[in-house]
Amino acid sequence: MTPSFVHLWRLRKWGRILARHGALLGIERDRNTPRSVRRLARLLRFGARMPKTPGYADAFQAIGPAAIKLGQTLATRPDLVGEEAANDLRRLQDALPALPFPVIRDAIEASFANPVDTLFSEIEEEPIGAASIAQVHRATTTDGRTVAVKVLRPGVEAEFARAIDTYEWAAAQVEAMGGEAARLRPRLVIDTFKRWTARELDLRREAASASELADGMQAEPDFLIPAIDWQRTSGKVLTLEWVDGIKLSDRDRLIEAGHDLTDLAQKLVRAFLRQAIAEGFFHADMHQGNLFALADGRIAAIDFGIMGRIDRRARVWLAEILYGLITGNYRRVAEIHFEAGYVPAHHNVAEFATALRAVGEPMRGMAVKDMSVGLMLDSLFNITRDFDMQTQPHLLLLQKTMVMVEGVATTLDPDINLWDTAAPFIREWIRGELGPEAAVADRLIEDMRTLARLPQLVRNIERHFPTPGGAPPAPPLKDIQVVRVGGGWRYLAVAILAAALGVIATLLLH
Repeated sequence: MTPSFVHLWRLRKWGRILARHGALLGIERDRNTPRSVRRLARLLRFGARMPKTPGYADAFQAIGPAAIKLGQTLATRPDLVGEEAANDLRRLQDALPALPFPVIRDAIEASFANPVDTLFSEIEEEPIGAASIAQVHRATTTDGRTVAVKVLRPGVEAEFARAIDTYEWAAAQVEAMGGEAARLRPRLVIDTFKRWTARELDLRREAASASELADGMQAEPDFLIPAIDWQRTSGKVLTLEWVDGIKLSDRDRLIEAGHDLTDLAQKLVRAFLRQAIAEGFFHADMHQGNLFALADGRIAAIDFGIMGRIDRRARVWLAEILYGLITGNYRRVAEIHFEAGYVPAHHNVAEFATALRAVGEPMRGMAVKDMSVGLMLDSLFNITRDFDMQTQPHLLLLQKTMVMVEGVATTLDPDINLWDTAAPFIREWIRGELGPEAAVADRLIEDMRTLARLPQLVRNIERHFPTPGGAPPAPPLKDIQVVRVGGGWRYLAVAILAAALGVIATLLLH
């Protein structure tokens, strides 16, 4: 177990790095920042020579891969961090310093226990992208196909483990404070993040996620998932079909190539809705660096390390909540929150509906340049505090991805109205899932499953109530504590020591 002083040293080090790159100046100058936090920010930058322009990307990069993942998300939200900061943070998406090719070659050969030449007839030494946990090289397979080869950075697993270890420690300290901090359940949030990164650090699981997503997106022909080369994929190397397109972050090149940016934005939103609501399995890292516009107008996605999953019941609630906000049916949205258990039962449904109306009404009918899903989520967050709603970790990825998709879509088309774009899809899905035909189908499926369980139910009854003539079941035995020789003396000694320490503490406090 890592000692507490090590965690404190790491947190202090990270804070110092942020301060040295000027990344805390905004917090320090914001009048809404608590005075104690402003004092801490000033203390952290004491004696440091800061740049004239904050270097956010450099700061996150210096802290490590876990911080880089946060910076990649913030890069999609210029409305939250400012256009200048967002442009700087975009360097974290695929423009990090690359490792020398000999290191990458050794990693590939160690992963497959074979020379690189047996897998690829050619592999470009200069990477096409270098991100937080891996870098990607263009290659040609021995059978002549052009592919992208993603290789995990050596040692990245240990870096993530150290960072998450400290995140967990810090979350425990915060949660122990109780009140608002406990309601947000930071330990559960960090545990969720830990599971995300565990999946992202195993490239075989990323390959499986891409394959599963491709199966689910067959109904959306305008959204392409590259095919996986399973024979050239391992836990630390992923080989997939080469995608030749323009990144959605390069708006000027998209316009020059003749792409319809409004159409691209609508395709992106619909693809996300298909994944999150219809399939319950979605790409949760949809930043501009992971999305490409192909020559035929399709959108291709890469990097499937972080994926989200939502069960059908939660998807029905989500669809009804979104549609209720779109149509202004706040009463139904409030009822869903109570049915889902998101709001404790002691609160009033009508009061919660009124609070939702205060958030939703000002935003209906507005373009995203005037209205933001991110700001709406922030307003909803304030409502959760008033109505004692706890953080729902299974929805964290969804909220993060919604904000990210909104950021990419508005970069393409600032006038897009996400409500109008989403409404037809959500309305169609709700009609299919909650209409009378769906209700009858669900009832038939449930009844058939019940009938299928009847034989096992009969067998369970026979085991508990055997037929006469068999051996009677053994009666329940009383629980008796097992006493080990010498154990009582040790327990007594510990009890005496604890009592003595308690007396000493009492004397010192008085």
